Amino acid sequence: MREYFPILFVGAVAGVFSLIFLLAWLRELRTKTAPDFDRNIPDGEIVRRLLKYALPYKKEFALVLAVMLASIAYELASPLIMGRVEELIKDRFEPSVLLRWVALYACMLLVSMACTYLQSILLQKTGQKILSALRQDLFTHIESLSHDQLNKIPVGKLVTRVANDTNAISMVFTNVLVNMARNAFIVLGVLGAMLLLNYALTLMILCFVPFLVLFTVIFRKFTRKVHRVVKDRTTDLNTFLSENLSGIKITQIFNQEERKLGDFLSKSDALKKAKQNQIFVFGIFRPMVYMLYVSSILCLFYLGGKGYIQDTVFLGQVMTSGTIVSFYMYISKFFNPIQTLAEQFNMLQSAFASAEKIFSVFDLEPEVADAPDAVELDHIRGEIEFEDVWFAYEPGEWVLKGVSFHVDARQTAAFGEGDGLTPAMINNYIKDGLLERANGKKYGQEHLAYLTAIGALKQVMSVREMKVLTTVGREMRAPEKQYEYFCKYLDQAMSDAAHRLDENTADHDLPKLVLDLAMRSYANMLACHQALAILAQRTGHEDLLKKKK
Repeated sequence: MREYFPILFVGAVAGVFSLIFLLAWLRELRTKTAPDFDRNIPDGEIVRRLLKYALPYKKEFALVLAVMLASIAYELASPLIMGRVEELIKDRFEPSVLLRWVALYACMLLVSMACTYLQSILLQKTGQKILSALRQDLFTHIESLSHDQLNKIPVGKLVTRVANDTNAISMVFTNVLVNMARNAFIVLGVLGAMLLLNYALTLMILCFVPFLVLFTVIFRKFTRKVHRVVKDRTTDLNTFLSENLSGIKITQIFNQEERKLGDFLSKSDALKKAKQNQIFVFGIFRPMVYMLYVSSILCLFYLGGKGYIQDTVFLGQVMTSGTIVSFYMYISKFFNPIQTLAEQFNMLQSAFASAEKIFSVFDLEPEVADAPDAVELDHIRGEIEFEDVWFAYEPGEWVLKGVSFHVDARQTAAFGEGDGLTPAMINNYIKDGLLERANGKKYGQEHLAYLTAIGALKQVMSVREMKVLTTVGREMRAPEKQYEYFCKYLDQAMSDAAHRLDENTADHDLPKLVLDLAMRSYANMLACHQALAILAQRTGHEDLLKKKK
C-alpha cells in the first residue's frame, strides 16, 4: 500500500486546491451586486438566437465537420504508431519495417495539415458571411428605432455594438465552436483508445477528471462575470470618447480640459482594473489544468519506473515500454485540448457577453411603427402634404403646431437660415414701416403672411424696394389678395425652376445649366429693380427708394 502513497499525495494536493476554489465560488454566490450590464440572457437563449444565423450555412459546417474528423484520425493514431516504433527499436530493429511505420506517420501528418488548412479557409469565409448578416440586421434595427429611443442611447454604445461586439461573436463561428467540437472529439477518441490499450492506466488518468470538471465549472462562473464587466467598461470608454471628441470645441471654449481629462483617466482606470481581473481569473485556471496534466504524467512515470520500464503489472494488466510511450502521448493529447479550453472559454464568454449587449439592442421594440391597416404605396408621385401636423421631441414641448403645407412633385420648399427672420430683423422691418407693429408681440395671420413674403423677397430686394411693393399692394388690394398673388407666383416660379432641373442631365452639360440659371437670376434681378423704380415713379412713391439722411 505504501508504494501508492505518492499517488495519494498528488490527489490530496488536487483536493486542497479544489476545496479552495469551491469556497471562493460559494463566497462569490453570497455576494449580491447590482449588475451594471444591460441584462442577463441565459446561455441557451444566446445559442438559440445565434444558431439562426448559422443555419443557412449548415452545408458548409457539415463539410468542416467531415474535414475535421479526417484530421482527428492523425491525433488518435500517432501515439499508437510511436509506441509501435519504440517496441520495434527495443525488441527487433528492422530498418525496412521502421521505414514503413515512419512513412505512414508522415502521410497521416500531411493529410492532417491539409485538412486543417481547408478547415480554416471554410470557417473564415462562412464566419465573414455570418458577421455581415448580423451587422446588417443590427444596423437595420437601429435605423427603425424612434428619435426618442436613439436620444436615450449614447452614440458610442451603438458604435461598439455594431463594430466591436459583432467581431467577438464572429470568433465563435470561425474559431471557438469548431475547435471546441474538435477538442471534444479528440478527448473522447483518446479516452476510447486508452481504454482499449490499457484500462487500468486509463482509470488512473480518469481520477483527475473530477478535479478538472470542478475547475472548469468554477472558472466558467467567474469568467462570465469578468467578461461582462470588461464589456461594460469598454462601452463606457467608447461612449465617453465618441461624445467628447465630437464636442471637443465646447470643452475648449469653457476651459474644461482638466475635468474631462480626469473623467477619461477614471474610465480608463476602471477598464484597466477590469482587464486585470480578467487576466487574473484566466491566469489561475490554466496553471491548475497544467498541474493536473503534470500530475498524471508523474503518476504514469512512477508506475512505469517501478520496474525500470519493464513489463510492470498494474491492477492485473501488463505495462510495456510501448504502452508507456503511447500513454505519455495520449495524456498530452488528452490534456492539451482541455488546456486550450481555457482560451476557448475566454473567447466564448467574451462572445456571450457581446451577444448579451447586441441582443439587448435587438430587444428594443421600435416605438414608432406602421399601423396594422397601413397601405403600401405602389407608386410615389413625389408630392408632399402636411395637414395639421403637431410634433414634439418631449411631451408637451411642441416643435410643430398645426403645420399645413403642400409641395408638388419636383418642387422645392426650403426652411433654412437663408429665409429665416431673427427678432432683430423683424424689429428693423417694423421701424422702417415695412411691417405694422404687433399688439404686445402677438402676431396675427396678416403679420405671418407678410413675414413669409419678406423671407423670400429679401433674397432679391432691399428693404426700401420691398416697402414700395407692399405699400402699392395695400393701396390696390386687400392683404389676403396680396398673399394669394404671392403664393401663386412663388409656386409658378418654383415649378418653372424645378422643371429646368433634370436629374438625367449629362455631366458635361451641368456647368452650362448652372451658368444659364445664374445669368437668368442676375438678369431677372436687374429687371426686378428697374420695374420697381418704374412702379415707384408712376405711383408717386419715389421717396421710399431714397436713403434717409
